[in-house]
Amino acid sequence: MRATLATLAALAALQSAPALAAEPPGPPTVELAAEAGGPAANDLAVAVLYAERSGASAAAVAREVNRDIAAALELARTQGAVKVQSGNASTWPVYGKDGQGRITAWRMRSELRLESTDTAAMSELVGKLQETLALAHLTMEPAPETRRKAVADVTVDALRAFEARAKLIADTLGRRYRIAHLAVGDHGLQPPPMPRMRAAVMAAEAAPAPLEGGESRVSVHVSGRIELLD
Repeated sequence: MRATLATLAALAALQSAPALAAEPPGPPTVELAAEAGGPAANDLAVAVLYAERSGASAAAVAREVNRDIAAALELARTQGAVKVQSGNASTWPVYGKDGQGRITAWRMRSELRLESTDTAAMSELVGKLQETLALAHLTMEPAPETRRKAVADVTVDALRAFEARAKLIADTLGRRYRIAHLAVGDHGLQPPPMPRMRAAVMAAEAAPAPLEGGESRVSVHVSGRIELLD
């Protein structure tokens, strides 16, 4: 019985082999890509300010920094148009220069992060906070909803560009086509160059910070594969 089953299996394999070999090849394929870009309004101001102190006592330094941050938070919360949150905080030792590894002082830095689409309110608040805090950086970027809308618009343009290129290739070769694979991704924001603001000077003047939104650029890349049909 076993010998009979083995013989039947071998015959079935031999019969199916020609059929597999005779299977026609698939349609020819073409890999292609397209890209589109567009502007996104920089309508969100983002600022990071910080308090930094040093001294012989880590506890005393922490009290001073925390006092400055607490006062800044209280002031920032009065400006309802500006979102404020605590940022990074760190404490580290300062070693003597005699090579003995002795700790001679302690330094602490604590940050506040501000965000607002109201540039006038942000400018005024940053100016007031610089009476006690230093400015790490102040930038303009698209708000999340602004960026999403810009990416959606550019995605449509990129897909249309891909479709136009696929049609051009197929028409040139006298074929119809269908999309076999498609991948879509955005390249993130490409902000315009901005001058670096000098925190020490800004802190000394304690004046409203000048803000000009401008535009960033978003881009979307589409890649894929099409099959050429008769």
